[in-house]
Amino acid sequence: MGILAWILFGLIVGAIAKFLMPGNQGGGWITTSILGIVGALVGGFIAGVLGIGDDGNPWDLGTIGISVLGAIIVLIIYGAFTKKR
Repeated sequence: MGILAWILFGLIVGAIAKFLMPGNQGGGWITTSILGIVGALVGGFIAGVLGIGDDGNPWDLGTIGISVLGAIIVLIIYGAFTKKR
Protein backbone atom coordinates (compact mmCIF):
# COMPACT_ATOMS: atom_id res chain seq x y z
CA MET A 1 0.00 0.00 0.00
CA GLY A 2 2.95 2.36 0.55
CA ILE A 3 3.91 2.65 -3.13
CA LEU A 4 0.33 3.43 -4.13
CA ALA A 5 0.22 6.22 -1.56
CA TRP A 6 3.43 7.71 -2.97
CA ILE A 7 2.06 7.52 -6.54
CA LEU A 8 -1.17 9.26 -5.47
CA PHE A 9 0.93 11.76 -3.56
CA GLY A 10 3.01 12.41 -6.69
CA LEU A 11 -0.11 13.02 -8.76
CA ILE A 12 -1.36 15.59 -6.26
CA VAL A 13 2.06 17.22 -5.91
CA GLY A 14 2.39 17.48 -9.70
CA ALA A 15 -0.97 19.22 -9.97
CA ILE A 16 -0.07 21.65 -7.18
CA ALA A 17 3.34 22.40 -8.73
CA LYS A 18 1.85 23.02 -12.17
CA PHE A 19 -0.75 25.32 -10.62
CA LEU A 20 1.97 27.31 -8.81
CA MET A 21 4.26 27.62 -11.86
CA PRO A 22 3.70 30.82 -13.84
CA GLY A 23 3.19 30.60 -17.59
CA ASN A 24 2.32 27.73 -19.88
CA GLN A 25 4.47 24.64 -19.31
CA GLY A 26 2.80 22.53 -21.94
CA GLY A 27 2.23 18.84 -21.57
CA GLY A 28 -1.01 17.21 -20.62
CA TRP A 29 -2.20 15.51 -17.48
CA ILE A 30 -0.11 12.40 -18.15
CA THR A 31 3.07 14.47 -18.38
CA THR A 32 2.05 16.40 -15.27
CA SER A 33 1.41 13.13 -13.43
CA ILE A 34 4.77 11.65 -14.39
CA LEU A 35 6.62 14.87 -13.54
CA GLY A 36 4.75 15.03 -10.23
CA ILE A 37 5.80 11.52 -9.32
CA VAL A 38 9.40 12.29 -10.29
CA GLY A 39 9.18 15.56 -8.33
CA ALA A 40 7.84 13.73 -5.30
CA LEU A 41 10.80 11.35 -5.53
CA VAL A 42 13.23 14.28 -5.83
CA GLY A 43 11.52 16.04 -2.93
CA GLY A 44 11.52 12.83 -0.91
CA PHE A 45 15.24 12.46 -1.52
CA ILE A 46 15.85 16.05 -0.44
CA ALA A 47 13.64 15.54 2.63
CA GLY A 48 15.60 12.39 3.50
CA VAL A 49 18.90 14.24 3.23
CA LEU A 50 17.55 17.04 5.43
CA GLY A 51 16.03 14.56 7.90
CA ILE A 52 12.43 15.68 7.29
CA GLY A 53 9.70 13.06 7.13
CA ASP A 54 11.85 10.04 7.95
CA ASP A 55 8.81 8.00 8.99
CA GLY A 56 7.83 7.25 5.36
CA ASN A 57 4.54 9.12 5.63
CA PRO A 58 4.09 11.22 2.47
CA TRP A 59 1.25 13.25 4.01
CA ASP A 60 3.50 15.12 6.46
CA LEU A 61 3.36 18.90 5.91
CA GLY A 62 7.16 19.22 5.57
CA THR A 63 7.26 16.37 3.06
CA ILE A 64 4.46 17.94 1.04
CA GLY A 65 6.25 21.28 0.88
CA ILE A 66 9.58 19.81 -0.12
CA SER A 67 7.93 17.49 -2.65
CA VAL A 68 6.12 20.43 -4.25
CA LEU A 69 9.47 22.23 -4.40
CA GLY A 70 11.01 19.13 -6.00
CA ALA A 71 8.19 18.97 -8.54
CA ILE A 72 8.67 22.65 -9.39
CA ILE A 73 12.37 21.99 -9.94
CA VAL A 74 11.50 19.06 -12.23
CA LEU A 75 8.99 21.25 -14.13
CA ILE A 76 11.64 23.97 -14.59
CA ILE A 77 14.12 21.41 -15.93
CA TYR A 78 11.44 19.88 -18.17
CA GLY A 79 10.54 23.34 -19.48
CA ALA A 80 14.18 24.14 -20.21
CA PHE A 81 14.53 20.99 -22.33
CA THR A 82 11.22 21.30 -24.17
CA LYS A 83 11.24 25.06 -24.81
CA LYS A 84 11.13 25.97 -28.48
CA ARG A 85 14.04 28.11 -29.57
